[in-house]
Formats: sequence, C-alpha cells, structure tokens
Amino acid sequence: MPNGSLDKYLYNQPKVTLNWMKRFRVIKGVASGLLYLHEGWEQVVIHRDIKASNILLDAEFNGRLGDFGLAKLYDHGTDPQTTHVVGTFGYLTPEQMRTGKATTSTDVFAFGVFLLEVTCGRKPIKQGDTEDVILVDWVLSCWDRGDILEASDPKLRAEFVEEEVELVLKLGLMCSHPNPSMRPSMRQVSQYLEGDLPMPELSSTNISSSRLTFAHREGLDDLAMSYPSSTSKAFSHLSSVAESLTSGGR
Repeated sequence: MPNGSLDKYLYNQPKVTLNWMKRFRVIKGVASGLLYLHEGWEQVVIHRDIKASNILLDAEFNGRLGDFGLAKLYDHGTDPQTTHVVGTFGYLTPEQMRTGKATTSTDVFAFGVFLLEVTCGRKPIKQGDTEDVILVDWVLSCWDRGDILEASDPKLRAEFVEEEVELVLKLGLMCSHPNPSMRPSMRQVSQYLEGDLPMPELSSTNISSSRLTFAHREGLDDLAMSYPSSTSKAFSHLSSVAESLTSGGR
C-alpha cells in the first residue's frame, strides 16, 4: 500500500496529520472489512490482531485490514475451538485470558480499542512517569468531567464534526465492553457508523455511580490481580461501561 500503515500517521509523522474526514473514512472501511470477514465469506474469519499498525492505507488513504498471520477460520454456526492466546496486549479481552477462545466478539473488542486509538491519537497503554495511562480509563475520565470531546487527538485542532467524534468515542467504549454478550456485532457497528441505526443512550452518570459492579459480579477483579496495576485499573474502569450499558440497554 503506497501510504504504508496507519500507525505512522498517528505517532511517527509529526509533519503529516490525517484529518478527521480521512480517519472516519478509515474507521468505516475497516468496519466494513470486518463485517465481511465475520459474516460475508463462506467461513467466519477472526482476525485476532486488529490495531493501527495492521491497517494499511492506499493512495487515497482508504483503510485496508492487513496482516492475517494470526487469523483463524471456522464454519458458520459452529463454536470456535480453544487455542493459545495470541494478539497484542492492550487489545485482548478478559474472556480470552480465561478461556483462550477467539471469537468475532473478541475482534469487536479490539476494534473498539482501535476506535479510541484513531480518535484520540494515543496507544491503548501509554507509559507515564509515575504510572501507565490506560486509554479506555482516560476517555472515561473525560466523559465523567462532562467533555468527552476532550479525548480527541489535539493534532486535529478541533477541526472535526463533533457528533461523529462523540459517536466514535462512545462506540469504542461500547465495543470494548468487558462482557462479550453486551458488545454489538460488526453489523450493528457498521450501521451505527453509517447512521442507519441510532446508538443507544449512554450516560456518564451511570458509569460514575457503579465502577466495579461487573468486575465483582464476574470475578474480573481476581483476573486483574494477575496483571500489572495499570492493566488492573483498565479492567476496573471497563466494568463501569458494563454497568452503563446494562442499565441503558442496546
């Protein structure tokens, strides 16, 4: 692909900034590709490594999902088999750690992290001077303060359609829900992005009032204990999204 991978424009090309229109087009293109992999081909294809460095850009900066080295196939209507955990840390789901099973829902989770990555211009886990900063946690904190758009990439200089950025940020949180049954399918994701289906109402108040409900109910707090403190914090804050979506519905 003539323009290489997306990550270099997010992190390694300070003189070249992808505007929001191009980023949004890339997001919708990757969503369309994943929908085809999950539902459109003769077998289900699980990519298992969705991230900015695996998104390639053509001459018109359209996004193409690349690097299928970890991809897994299974027949429609069958249950994917348990396997060893593969992927990139920061994009892996809690259930993958427990079961080792990759599904279309684990791809949706990684796509949710990818949505935040592209919109915020930040990696899923950013090393700080005193502690690591978890992207999901940071976006939630911006929303809790009443300004989710604060999480948008400063390089965009606020030159974007606010409704689109807000949609993508909230959809990123929805897709990275720790409970797989509460994540949307890629068909729903594509419909949200194209405006063919309204997003469910999500409230930062609900999120703030019930931080650890899902983690305690499902035992994710025990799982998080085996990871670094920064990752444990991520699981904790993902649980707040779970409660919000449970109360708000899909």
